[in-house]
Amino acid sequence: MIGTILGDGYLRIIPRRKNAFLEVNHSAKQKDYVDWKYSVLQSIVKSKPKLRNGNGHRVACRFYTRCHSEITDLFRYFYKDRKKIIPNDLEINPFSLAVWYMDDGSKSGGSIYLNTQQFLIEDQNKLQELLLKQFDVNSNLNKDKEFMRIRIKTEDAKKFCDIIREFIPQSMQYKLV
Repeated sequence: MIGTILGDGYLRIIPRRKNAFLEVNHSAKQKDYVDWKYSVLQSIVKSKPKLRNGNGHRVACRFYTRCHSEITDLFRYFYKDRKKIIPNDLEINPFSLAVWYMDDGSKSGGSIYLNTQQFLIEDQNKLQELLLKQFDVNSNLNKDKEFMRIRIKTEDAKKFCDIIREFIPQSMQYKLV
């Protein structure tokens, strides 16, 4: 669940409810990936993924987990004033790294990008440090329009992909170098 929280996942608590839940919401073009996530989280999910009309002509595929106290703990860990943050003591495993990349990563030529534009620069710096300390992967911040994102240095792109490769389902293999 941590990988999707770092990526496109959204945790929230509905007013007058005690516990949080996770919303998984991706483009309908990524339905196979949503189905894969559903299979991983199925034991805590209310119902199967459904297609829905979004903004404009966008069609999305989404599902929700059940409200749960452990998800509430993650909400308190990853959100401050309703905004996602990166905790100082965050540690992730290769599986979480793979999910984060599948959610918010891309490749261009030999470069790998993690689209971390939603995070403050100080939180992006924490993520860079995490990549270096936990996976020995070097990165820098790269300007994408007006915001910064993490760029895995070209010489470490293959190493990064080798760390996560075994967790990447067939529908997302196109993201690997």
